[in-house]
Amino acid sequence: MSDSDKTQALSEVRVAIDTIDAEIQTLIARRAELAQQVGIAKRDAPDNSGFYRADREAQVLRQVIERNKGPLSDEEIVRLFREIMSACLAQQAPLKIAYLGPAGTFTQSAALKHFGHSINDLPFATIDQVFHEVEAGDADFGVVPIENSTEGTVNHTLDLFVSSPLKICGEIEIPIEQHLLGSEGQPLESIQRICAHQQSLAQCRGWLREHLPKGELISLSSNAAGARRARDEAGTAAIAGEAAADVYSLKKLVSNIEDRADNTTRFLVLGKKLLPPSGDDKTALLLSANQSDGAGALYRLLTPLSDAGVNMSRIESRPSRRGVWDYVFFIDLDGHPDDDNVKAAVEAMEPVASLCRIIGAYPRAVL
Repeated sequence: MSDSDKTQALSEVRVAIDTIDAEIQTLIARRAELAQQVGIAKRDAPDNSGFYRADREAQVLRQVIERNKGPLSDEEIVRLFREIMSACLAQQAPLKIAYLGPAGTFTQSAALKHFGHSINDLPFATIDQVFHEVEAGDADFGVVPIENSTEGTVNHTLDLFVSSPLKICGEIEIPIEQHLLGSEGQPLESIQRICAHQQSLAQCRGWLREHLPKGELISLSSNAAGARRARDEAGTAAIAGEAAADVYSLKKLVSNIEDRADNTTRFLVLGKKLLPPSGDDKTALLLSANQSDGAGALYRLLTPLSDAGVNMSRIESRPSRRGVWDYVFFIDLDGHPDDDNVKAAVEAMEPVASLCRIIGAYPRAVL
């Protein structure tokens, strides 16, 4: 093929792309118009959360994955559709999403992954504040960390559910890539201090021991706080994600220093209501056995799950704060409270429990 033929072929491809772009834009505009009609039908909702249906969104995204034949990956095509849905939903009013901040944290990344970028994201300094903002109605939803695949549960998040009326209405999983951040050209031998959240320091302890054995490890309230200190203080580096590097104008001195390549953190979406079934759901329960039941109390409490064929995917215990050596149990189940087997199991657990409360019904994370 001659150069002129190649130029002509390339020109034709570009014309075809322009045509497709116009078609895509027309279809997105049509989708936004339909979203407006949905918003009109829901305009009597007490707050913006009434416009957002996580169960419906999960169904749409599963269909997107089923239809995807490439060449874009499932992750890329889901991300694109999330942003389209986010922009369409924001026509009514952008959702207000409280999250554990400041800007540049993995929790902010989780919030943007789940809700898209057409939101008002509201950073707060503590998990307690995120709960309070949602409880008070000043935020439509909240996003908080719950567990890391390497370092385990964020206990403070669990503890707040004992007294909070909030429900779990979503989960988000984020692969955690930890980077050593510092000033441009900063040599490793000049680093005297490494600042990060204690979870990130723990997730990178092997790398730090090998490469920066003399560095002082300083635990801060967030990785973003560490990045801010690295920006402002000579001889200091931080461990954080790429978002923090962008926010605080730092360079990645070393990429991916986490000790495990499969390091993942799970986050919860906080809301005021349990969600309807989406077709692939989880249920979260808060349980406590009667102290007077003696040996085998927990066994008797959980036996209804096995009898009903309900899979328990997770269990954690925490002090109930109602008495010495009194505990509550947080359990995750596969299925929705409206499913016959889950409903039967919960009904059978209630008579043998001093506390049995459903604190979450939500779609399983989509990518």
